[in-house]
Amino acid sequence: MDSLELALPLTRRIPPIQCLLTFEALARLRSVTQTADELCVTPSAVSHRVKQLEQILGTRLFGRTDFSLTAEGSTYLAHVREGLSALQRFPGADAMPGRKRLKIAVTPTFARVILIPRLRQFTETYPEIDLALQVSVPSLDIVGEDADLMVRFGAGHYADVDHVELARDSITPLASPGFIREHGPFERPEDLAGQPLLRGPLEPWRTWLGAAGLDWPEPHEGSQFNDIGLICDAAAAGMGIALIRHKLGAPWLESGALVRLFDLDAHSPHAHYLCWKTGTMERWECAAFAEWLKKAM
Repeated sequence: MDSLELALPLTRRIPPIQCLLTFEALARLRSVTQTADELCVTPSAVSHRVKQLEQILGTRLFGRTDFSLTAEGSTYLAHVREGLSALQRFPGADAMPGRKRLKIAVTPTFARVILIPRLRQFTETYPEIDLALQVSVPSLDIVGEDADLMVRFGAGHYADVDHVELARDSITPLASPGFIREHGPFERPEDLAGQPLLRGPLEPWRTWLGAAGLDWPEPHEGSQFNDIGLICDAAAAGMGIALIRHKLGAPWLESGALVRLFDLDAHSPHAHYLCWKTGTMERWECAAFAEWLKKAM
């Protein structure tokens, strides 16, 4: 088999370069007319090339009449821009493109437990991107200033930003071994009656109580914390029983600072979402981080 035969399968998987250039320009300009002017083609050629690319990929790249990208379109745009940037680097030229700065607003425990342990993978893959992480607690109106991307935890009904779900989790009551020795045993969910139940604004107890078959009202007394990490620390200190998500509570569970009370989980009504203002994903560094984070989760 000669080299031409080896190359054929690869070329069949690569869309025509004119389609990729048109897709990148339309995603950036969000106007068929302006894209046609930039590429010196007719508006109908722009539409034809985008349609051809979507047929090759088997997915829609633009979702609305304002040419906003679909989730698949945002992900693919990052690949296209990275590939076009690589083609612009000539042999002997500086291989490093201009550095990019990316501001990310993240909730505290998500940052410590989920993001930071994985972040080295991103910085090694994209050494030209400088990250700036900021703590954000939207429920208290504490938000990162001018953040490019935001991680929120909630119901996902965000009218002010575009967003994509990152991960859901299940919840279960946890307590310290010392608390269990002092207040236990806990053999049935009914044994929680009269116990101090630690509270948080975004993780209602009624979700797990309902899964356990208990028609109890949401507790309105006892200590309350606005961060899941603080709730875990308080429970580990023996202050009471905490309703904790598995992923975020993993460090406390693995260290033995907290243990499960029952072999019963419930699905949290909330999830983590990556949020951004319209147009942000046109920047390749933002799209690259969003794609990486979804895979890392």
